[in-house]
Amino acid sequence: MAGLRVGILGATGAVGTELLQLLEERSLPLEELRLLASPRSAGQQLPFAGETLPVVEVSEDAFQGLDLVLASAGGSVSRQWLPIAVAAGAVAVDNSSAYRMDGAVPLVVPEVNPEDLAHHQGIIANPNCTTILMTVALWPLHRVRPIQRIVAATYQSASGAGSRAMAEMKDQAIAILQDRPPPTDIFPYPLAFNLFPHNSPLNEQGYCQEEMKMVQETRKIFHAPDLRVSATCVRVPVLRAHSESLNIEFQTPFPVEEARTLLGQAPGVRFVEDWQRNYFPMPMEASGQDDVLVGRIRQDISHPCGLELWLSGDQIRKGAALNAIQIAEVLLEKNLLG
Repeated sequence: MAGLRVGILGATGAVGTELLQLLEERSLPLEELRLLASPRSAGQQLPFAGETLPVVEVSEDAFQGLDLVLASAGGSVSRQWLPIAVAAGAVAVDNSSAYRMDGAVPLVVPEVNPEDLAHHQGIIANPNCTTILMTVALWPLHRVRPIQRIVAATYQSASGAGSRAMAEMKDQAIAILQDRPPPTDIFPYPLAFNLFPHNSPLNEQGYCQEEMKMVQETRKIFHAPDLRVSATCVRVPVLRAHSESLNIEFQTPFPVEEARTLLGQAPGVRFVEDWQRNYFPMPMEASGQDDVLVGRIRQDISHPCGLELWLSGDQIRKGAALNAIQIAEVLLEKNLLG
């Protein structure tokens, strides 16, 4: 295939604009790039590779002739339009939750389970951002000694709720410093100088939707339906990049030095540890980076078969847009685009 004809559905959002930047940076060959969005965003012009491209309204005809659709416009939009894109001959990589737990749809992190792409039927799901970051860090350990249990605590930035949420947190900070009431149009509570449990809907067990995504998606990606996972997801006053504290239990002890060696060599991971300076991964340094920063690996003093680690990763980049681009690169390399 000489050049790909690619459409971005949701081109004007935070992930859509990151997809544009990554398509400029990486080597995916492009013959055509089509920017699709809602009627509200249609007519905008977005910069790409030294020129400007128009944003057009999504319609049934908008997918004609495309090889690949990168979708990041929300679950209801994906459910409405991706079957139409596939019927028109495109392969769709979806960043929403619409198809993640569909048994017929591969849920893929390229550093973990790229082989699952061979079974796609036109739609491929991008996992949730917190799941992507966690699985990139844990897969190198899991493949050596299968993990029995994961207890995760996440520290999720404003970027997870989109560009408007990032702007709102800035406005909140200014308002609070000026002794004014902070605006809460996107978040239910002020996030600046504050934190709160993730505000997605709660189930009858008291787990929120975001936490259950980590449970269910990790099991599917690892092909480990009985893997025990528990998560507590928290919004924190960080602009961009999520962090996670992970407690991992194995059947037998996992030497810390072996874990450090494995993670230091793992694709998609950058090992960040300086115990003398108490220097470990930070969201400020993970922002804009492709790799997941991993460090502070230590023996769990409460369990002989447990390890603790800490990570930070860019939610918009590796947690969303980059993972989708990497999926596209594997599809092209393996000749799986039709």
